[in-house]
Amino acid sequence: MIDLIIRSDRVVTPHGVGDYDIAISGEKIAAVAKAGTFAPENGARLIDATGKIVIPGGIDPHVHCSWHVPNPDGTAGLSDPPPVVSRAALHGGTTTVIDFARWTHGNTIQATLEKRDQDWLGECYCDYSYHVMVEGQLPPDLFGQIAETIQAGYPTIKIFTTDIRPSTRGRMVDFGDIWEVFKVLSTEGGMGVIHAEDNDIVMHMYDKLIREGRTGFENMAEVHNVLSEDLSFRRIIRLAEQVPGTALYMMHVSASTGVAAIRAARAKGLPIYGETLHQYIMYTSEDYKRPNGQIYHTYPSLKSEEDQAALWGGTLDSSINTIATDELCCSLQRKLQGNRIDDTTGGNAAVEPRVSLMYTQMVERRGYSLEKFVDLISTNAAKILGLYPRKGALAPGSDADIVVLDPSLRRTLRAEELHESDYSPWEGHEVAVWPSLTVLRGKIAVEDGTLQAVKGGGTYLPRKLDPRFLSEPCL
Repeated sequence: MIDLIIRSDRVVTPHGVGDYDIAISGEKIAAVAKAGTFAPENGARLIDATGKIVIPGGIDPHVHCSWHVPNPDGTAGLSDPPPVVSRAALHGGTTTVIDFARWTHGNTIQATLEKRDQDWLGECYCDYSYHVMVEGQLPPDLFGQIAETIQAGYPTIKIFTTDIRPSTRGRMVDFGDIWEVFKVLSTEGGMGVIHAEDNDIVMHMYDKLIREGRTGFENMAEVHNVLSEDLSFRRIIRLAEQVPGTALYMMHVSASTGVAAIRAARAKGLPIYGETLHQYIMYTSEDYKRPNGQIYHTYPSLKSEEDQAALWGGTLDSSINTIATDELCCSLQRKLQGNRIDDTTGGNAAVEPRVSLMYTQMVERRGYSLEKFVDLISTNAAKILGLYPRKGALAPGSDADIVVLDPSLRRTLRAEELHESDYSPWEGHEVAVWPSLTVLRGKIAVEDGTLQAVKGGGTYLPRKLDPRFLSEPCL
């Protein structure tokens, strides 16, 4: 029985863009056929989206909800929780987010996952999944737990090669332990999800700039610099090369050196994938000098125009495969509370405008095809991270996660019109489209700006990685 039909002359499918009917039955896409094939019967609804762009729901593979952020008085606090972020995601056309479950010493990974579920179960408006994060010196019994975790449907393991800041020591995993993790990943069908910076370089630059009295956050690019990205990317990729079958997803690539390292690895046939953030491809380190320049920052730092150009180039040659946000939603007061190189808050309130911003930057301004745009904001993340074809595709059998982008809703972004925080790093940006409809698993989640989804309507997504993506550089 068909419950909903969406019709348009610009539907982005795995086989190209065309005029199609998408027939939805329950939570799934039942059929994709020539426009006009289906007529509403037995109470089914027809939505005519002719003149609009119909795409699979966006996937943000890198968000942080209920994450540790100090309060303005210095006490421990958390960023905004899943209800806030997932509601904003649906308004902006993102139907799936992937957060992190952070293992800490003295716990098991299973206990970590159960604790993380307390933040999410019954709280999320959209669908979601977790990367599992490990940190510090890894105890010998953890490697067996990682193997079990991968088999249980949590196949991506987050690793830091740096402590990031002097005040967050204990994040970095040493290379011997990373080597052992890679052996497990290659055997069990997992993937390393890597925050790669060279810790020696980063901490040296903190010491140097503090000693010289240049502690303002506007100097951040000198600390989290292009040399650090070059050394760390090449070292971690070289280590992976020594463990055949190790696949890596390099998070928040920010520099030309990172792009070059990924490109070189893929040319050798290594299964390495790159993620950048829309902050990095739309802002540079010069933006730190603007009023409230902290709002543009996340870790690693913004870089130069040359680095930005290299990131855009990476989206064209498949060195960069996904565009994420590193979402960390908090108030402007909390975002601005740090103003030094060693205390500035990372992350941004960014998940809502991502899809429309990227359409504007890619399709309207740079002439990318609709298929390329959809790959970068949805399909590639699904393929790399084990969600395809359930997610990221308008195809029979896929979840009916569908977004209608309406060019008549062109607008200038204003924080007061968004649904995350009291500020937006995208204030004043013009977008060429905005979602008029978001459908999550067959149910209308947002229509004409009105939220219809319910808290707790999102479901957790267990994942299993496609073996092809673990053996060679697909995409």
